[in-house]
Amino acid sequence: MPRIPISVVVPVRNEAVNLTECLQQLAVFDEVIVVDSGSTDVTCQIAVELGASVIQFVWDGRYPKKRNWVLINHSLRNDWVLFLDADELVTEEFCTEVRAAIAQDRFDGFWLRYTNYFLGHPLRHGDPQRKLALFRVGSGLYERIEEDAWSALDMEVHEHPVIAGPVGEIAASIDHRDDRGVAKFIERHKEYALWETRRARQLRSSGPEVWEQLTARQRKKYRNIDKWWFAGAYFSWTYIAKRGFLDGLAGFSYAFYKLWYFWTIRLLLKESEGLDRQPSSA
Repeated sequence: MPRIPISVVVPVRNEAVNLTECLQQLAVFDEVIVVDSGSTDVTCQIAVELGASVIQFVWDGRYPKKRNWVLINHSLRNDWVLFLDADELVTEEFCTEVRAAIAQDRFDGFWLRYTNYFLGHPLRHGDPQRKLALFRVGSGLYERIEEDAWSALDMEVHEHPVIAGPVGEIAASIDHRDDRGVAKFIERHKEYALWETRRARQLRSSGPEVWEQLTARQRKKYRNIDKWWFAGAYFSWTYIAKRGFLDGLAGFSYAFYKLWYFWTIRLLLKESEGLDRQPSSA
């Protein structure tokens, strides 16, 4: 069977532990590009040995970040691009569905589903992760956020692509094996919480044209993330209404840490508002 006419872009930095299995699953795709941010382990060597092209990205702290940088500065071999993290593994069912979906030529992008792993267990219930990570080249770019001097993230993590045409959804899920232990989870989400705090503050001073580019889920989150009830409501929705309790200890722990995450953002926002109200020293 011919390879799937999609260019897969895998942004990395020191992903030697995960990259081998990720790339081995991508042999059915026509082009695989690994975009590296100065890895100090054998990430690039693994990529080359497994037949992927390697591009080096050095971020200057300004727009564009890694994914938009690739779309703007590099010519991809195919009409479709799939952005995949090194700890995300495509399945045979996913590849089969994607091949058929792009052949129908009905959509310009697709929302993808992911099965998260936590404490060594797949999370079959709770709030499903979704990303708009497969789209037609030239149909759009990731949101442009003016974050010079305050963001430490060199890649679009919370941003979504803004696609001009119709968007569909792929039902088969990708395995997201982001299970590097509780300490790493907390460390990473602390960084994300700081980013989301600054993003929420920025949006409050933005005009309606900026809000219109957000997804409905993003608008709901950023309009309510500082409310006292938001973190608890999210926990109740994902753990009870979406039956996260069926995933046992892993399901409870994941929902609990998400509650902690949103409550932390609320406290950071309240703290920053208090600092804004303090009189400046002469």
